[in-house]
Amino acid sequence: MADHFPSTADDASLVAKGRTGDNAEPLTVSEISQALKRTVEDRFGFVRLRGELSGVKRAASGHLYCALKDEKAVIDGVMWRGNTERLPFAPEDGLEVVASGKLTTYPGRSKYQIVIERMELAGEGALLALLEKTRARLAAEGLFDAGRKQPLPFLPRTIGVVTSPTGAVIRDILHRLADRFPTRVVVWPVLVQGQGAAAQVAGAVRGFAAMPEGHPDRPDLVIVARGGGSIEDLWSFNEEEVVRAIADCQIPTISAVGHETDTTLADYAADRRAPTPTAAAEIAVPVRAELAATLKDFEGRKERAILRPVQLGRERLEARVQRLPTREALLQPQAQRLDDLAERLRRGLRDRAAQGRERLGNLRLSPATLDRNLREARRALAGQKLAPALVERPLAERRERLAALARLAEQLHPDRPLARGYVRVTGPDGRTITDRAAAAQEASLTLKFRDGELEVGIGGDTPPPAPRRKPRKSGTPPKQDDLFG
Repeated sequence: MADHFPSTADDASLVAKGRTGDNAEPLTVSEISQALKRTVEDRFGFVRLRGELSGVKRAASGHLYCALKDEKAVIDGVMWRGNTERLPFAPEDGLEVVASGKLTTYPGRSKYQIVIERMELAGEGALLALLEKTRARLAAEGLFDAGRKQPLPFLPRTIGVVTSPTGAVIRDILHRLADRFPTRVVVWPVLVQGQGAAAQVAGAVRGFAAMPEGHPDRPDLVIVARGGGSIEDLWSFNEEEVVRAIADCQIPTISAVGHETDTTLADYAADRRAPTPTAAAEIAVPVRAELAATLKDFEGRKERAILRPVQLGRERLEARVQRLPTREALLQPQAQRLDDLAERLRRGLRDRAAQGRERLGNLRLSPATLDRNLREARRALAGQKLAPALVERPLAERRERLAALARLAEQLHPDRPLARGYVRVTGPDGRTITDRAAAAQEASLTLKFRDGELEVGIGGDTPPPAPRRKPRKSGTPPKQDDLFG
């Protein structure tokens, strides 16, 4: 068999020439590249490669470029945008993955590469490594700090639940809320696993937070819930967009993802973590029966606190009443003293009367004694010097008081108003009549005017005029009638 390539320098020539028995035309680079591409794609139409991601980057077009490597070799990889949008995780350098696709060549650089159609983490170890790496990065940003946590409302009026509407989780939450404290619940239905679940959960949390204050469906508390499952099933709640949505939510949030031993990054970002969805309902609201019992206890304590001073006052009053002396004990000393004083009064009166009788018996009245007393009285009277002012001053004061009384009597005289048109009514005895009943009992009346009197009879009869008496002069006493005629 003839060699296809020259083996000696003699066969070399400046211009390419055909050789005897050689019917192969020279191939172009593009032709050989296409031949290699078809050969590689036919031979390796579907492969699964396990390796560590390196040089991961996303182009503006959405395509993903990376390299898969192990200890001894490296192969480039590309994943088109349609497949990258279905990735359940975010590829990062250092992750160990299993990439499924086909091998092909890239003639522009004379490289072979794998066109990745599906990418998965290489076991739970790689998944946990990605989880820890994401947790450390988000924790460094402060998303899990305790200072960001909000206190939960004591009694929320509306609770928003982000979960699947068809699972057992929402039934457990509603049943537990009904048992403890019936509360209005608004459910935002989402996928809780699989493609697009993370975007829906994040959108639901942001949707609740975007509701304006006063909106009827704006909750006071948000519960993000999902039942138990494997780490792959719960992976949507480890996605960065879900963690950031929960951390940025202005409404207090409870994360209830998985069972008690399951932990996701959403638990770190939420304001409170619940081990199960049922426990989240228990954390969200208190027990109404316990609140009623507490209120009843407070009411009883209030009543006891109000009645306690009254009871204490009654007890103190009874104690003081028992220590008070009886009425008889209080009056006995005074009664005894009264008896003693009465006895002393009787003795004193008897003694005083005896002394009076003795003095009266010793008193002897004689003309000489009376003359002596008279002389002593005259001598004492002569010794008294009376100044005129001592006598005139009291007289002047009494004169002024008398004049004032005279003026007052003049002002209050019953005939004073007659000058202004009034009439004074008197009876036959001269007594002033002031009411109709007294006037009706009289046979005749006297009407006294300013310029004289008029006698009238009751019932219209006018009696004969009585002789008018001359008015007495002021200060002139009335003349006494002669008793002998």
